[in-house]
Order: sequence, then C-alpha cells, then structure tokens
Amino acid sequence: MGKAEEFEELRPLLFSIAYRILGSVSEAEDAVQESWMRYQATTTRPASAKAFLSTVVTRVSIDVLRSARVRREEYVGPWLPEPLLTDPYEDPARAAELADSLSTAALLLLERLSPLERAVFVLREVFAFDFPAIASAVGRSEAACHQLAVRARRHMGAGRARFEADRKDREELAGRFFDAFREGDVDALTELLAADVQMIGDSGGKAPRFQPVISGAERVAGVLAVFVPLVIRGAGVVEPRQVNGQPGAILRDREGQVLSTWTLDVRDGRLQTIHTVNNPDKLSHIGPLADAWQALREATATPPPEH
Repeated sequence: MGKAEEFEELRPLLFSIAYRILGSVSEAEDAVQESWMRYQATTTRPASAKAFLSTVVTRVSIDVLRSARVRREEYVGPWLPEPLLTDPYEDPARAAELADSLSTAALLLLERLSPLERAVFVLREVFAFDFPAIASAVGRSEAACHQLAVRARRHMGAGRARFEADRKDREELAGRFFDAFREGDVDALTELLAADVQMIGDSGGKAPRFQPVISGAERVAGVLAVFVPLVIRGAGVVEPRQVNGQPGAILRDREGQVLSTWTLDVRDGRLQTIHTVNNPDKLSHIGPLADAWQALREATATPPPEH
C-alpha cells in the first residue's frame, strides 16, 4: 500500500482526533492536511503509519490550539465549537465514548483543559491509545501523561453529570421541541424547558442574535415567542438533524440555505441548554450560506399568516 492509500485509510481517525482537540472543523481539516504534507515529505517509511500520523496530527493540533486560545479570548460573545453533522471515524468498540466526546457540552468542558491535558484526554479516554503511544504523541514522559490524564478526568468529571441523559429520552424530547417549533406552539415549547434553562448563541458579531446568554425558563420562552413567528412567516425552515452526536437542527432560509444550527442538552426530561451557532464562518462547511440579516428583514416585514 502506498503512502496516499495509507493516509486516506487513516484520514477519518486523524480528523476525529484533531476535531476533538480543536473544536473546529476548518482547523481540524488544516491539521490533517499538514499531517499529510509532513508524511509525504518523510524520506523513510515509518514502522507504523498510524502511530506516525497520529503523533503528527496531535502535535499540530496542540500548536494550533495554543494560538487559537488567544483568539477565543478576544472572540465577540460566547464561543461555541463549529458544528459537526457526521463523525467520519467509526469504531463499534468505542461508539459510546466517540458519541459522548462530540457533544457541544463535552467540547465546552474540554475547553477547561490545557492543550496537553486535552490531547491526552482525547487520545486516552476517547480513542483508547496506550500511554507509550500518548507519550510519543505529546512529547512527554509516560509518568507525566498519567498525571495529565488524571487531572483531565477530574476536570471533565466535575461537569459531565449535568448533561447525561438517556439517548432515547433525548431524541423523544427533541422531536417534541422541534414539532412545536414548526407548529408555532410556544406553550408546548415552554413546557419542555428546565427552570434554569440557558440559551447560548454564537454569532461572532457577524450575524443577528439575541442576548449572548439568556437564562431561566421565562426569559428563554420569551425569546422563543419572538423567534418562532419569524420562522412561521417563512424566514426559515427547521430541519431536525444530529449535530455533534446530539439532537439538533439546521435552520435554513426559504431557499434552503444555512442560517444556523441548534443543539439541545437534556436533563431530567427537560431542556437544560440550547446552543445556537449563527456565525457564518462556522457554518460554511455545512452548505451554501443564507444572508441572515436579509432573512431577518424579510421576516419582520412579512405579516403573520392568517389562521
């Protein structure tokens, strides 16, 4: 098998590692491409293409994350991961870990970790790399990697329980939420909200949004009461989809172009958090983009339908 064939076989794994370290589709794709260029430039064939490329993509991702953190500190409004519709890597033995680590909630928890802790956690807890391989990938001793893994698990464990829910329960509640959304039934939407629900929007200052973070069932219901009629008037179409392995939706304009993505976190049979990504820079990989400002102008200028 040639280098190109080996690389293409490993590409899904490399992207999945990079995305979980970076929380960005575009940056993960760049890290994978950089790994290919370095692999192509090697004059000797490594004993294991998987070990070599996993090491390269991990180190590139760590370097990118270090510089990205400075940009994220200067980001306008809340920063959310770039939405991912499909994880290209599949491993039936790790299906639960792979799905859980993709969720918006988990990726935001990973933001609490240092770049090294994040890389070690991803390689160990998500992809089950052994510690010699992890030590090689991050350039630290095995003992240091053990310590990094312990610290990472502690940080992740502190926030994880809030978002755990049975997958079937999540899907059922999400279905009810988006059915009510399409039907314009604000009362039904409100019944699904937890008392301390939050609605968090990432526009990056480049798209319409409400307040960056809206807390409490009454206030979130108020926003939905404003937002739903805009969709009913034809400004958007709600397309339920799995987003980051969780129940969510793509909001499209009347021409089918992408306006935003929504993801839902569920706990105790209620919606705990609604994340919306509206920043067009984070949506271009999903499909052709709508002009969100124009869609909003059209929606607010269109009279409500007669019932």
